[in-house]
Amino acid sequence: MIRQYGTWELALPGKTDGNPFADYEIFAEVNGEKESRVVRGFYDGDGIYKVRFMPSCTGSYSYRVYGSFSDETAEGTFMVEEADSHGMVHADGTAMRYSDGTLYNSIGTTCYVWNLQSEERQQQTYESLKKTCFNKIRFCVFPKHYDFNFHDPISFPFEGTPVDNSGITKLNFNDYKPDTEGNSWDFTRINVAHFQMMDQQIQKLMEMGIEADIILFHPYDRWGFSKMTMEQNEFYLRYVIPRFAAYRNVWWSLANEYDFCQYKTNDDWEQIAAWIQAYDPYRHMCSIHNGYIMYDFSKDWVTHCSVQRQPREVDLDYIPKWLEKYNKPVVIDEMCYEGDIEHDWGNITAKEMVHRMWTTVVYGGHPGHGECYERENVWWSHGGILHGESYKRFDLLLQMMNEANGPLIPGRDRQASTADKSYMLYYFGDRQPHCKWFTLEGAHRIDLIDTWNMTVETIGTFSGKFRIDLPAKEGMALRIVKVD
Repeated sequence: MIRQYGTWELALPGKTDGNPFADYEIFAEVNGEKESRVVRGFYDGDGIYKVRFMPSCTGSYSYRVYGSFSDETAEGTFMVEEADSHGMVHADGTAMRYSDGTLYNSIGTTCYVWNLQSEERQQQTYESLKKTCFNKIRFCVFPKHYDFNFHDPISFPFEGTPVDNSGITKLNFNDYKPDTEGNSWDFTRINVAHFQMMDQQIQKLMEMGIEADIILFHPYDRWGFSKMTMEQNEFYLRYVIPRFAAYRNVWWSLANEYDFCQYKTNDDWEQIAAWIQAYDPYRHMCSIHNGYIMYDFSKDWVTHCSVQRQPREVDLDYIPKWLEKYNKPVVIDEMCYEGDIEHDWGNITAKEMVHRMWTTVVYGGHPGHGECYERENVWWSHGGILHGESYKRFDLLLQMMNEANGPLIPGRDRQASTADKSYMLYYFGDRQPHCKWFTLEGAHRIDLIDTWNMTVETIGTFSGKFRIDLPAKEGMALRIVKVD
């Protein structure tokens, strides 16, 4: 029995002569009482081909599996029960909602290649995530070559062997172009074990209620994956997208820092987006992440703005302008990281991290966290164990977002409210006023929030014009809720 927004999978034996990854195809035509789709399948090794389907409705479904993988077709039926989850996330104007209409507020984190570390490190990552409120995590399919990331991953996405660059201990990416010569990859043969491992990781995150924001390409490479031809890129996407698309918690990120990918043009990115749309019948959340140059988020395939706050002209106070310009959710996936490393993007204080997270929310965006301590095992890349202080303080922020009866719309002066003004948040940030005057129609309960110490104190119920005394220190906020 399959649940609504669960994953139905069928495995069938097929042809193995030649190259099963490139020479044969498998499709499934799936028909339900309220929906019909044709989905592409994939070769899973050892003579087995698979098709996966995510039903969005309940009731009886029939299927017919066909393709050059076999001289026979397979037919059958299966039943889908009511969902035991909210479904998949989709954009709803500037907000995000699950399939059942429940509002989704994102508090994300970045762990670029946690999934390619040792099994012990992966288990540490799961245990760390359980202690947080993170409901989205960004990570890569390809391994990463950058400072603190010079060892080989536990697996690679293609069959072949990597060049030995184990002597590298330092990298200035602006001055150094990794030598990708010497790798011997067959870009037409998938390392199935790599993707079977990712299947398990995505499913585990799904069980934990965490969205898997999968980064499909990136520039930080010594193995040659960033230099693949467009034909090779299409082959890779034709395998990856059908394999993962039937998981409801998947998001697609075309690239991390797309403008640093020197072997791809904007036309290439548009073609890559078209392939993703062609191979993903469910239209998962999809975007592309910037280094210095913002992408054109008005493109139809872009569901949300995935933003790195790096240059001054891409700062958090631009979030309301992006919301108005694109009418899409704004997700600040990178706003510098808490830590103590030498790079400026990875050494802000925990208090500054909390400040930026709250600032993002009251400007109407969805914030993303990262952490850069313990250079040999940096959370930002390796996952493992969290050593910082900021992550402990996001539960309260997510609670404030979730308790609103609708998406938070930015107002003036770090103030956000629901559309009906029945719920408001004022965040004073690095300012320290000793009081605040209000004029409100009807009775409103006002709570004083200490965002660092995580305390919420009810001041009282007020109406008309009134003054609220404040403790004159940084990091304070007010929650104002209309009383019936």
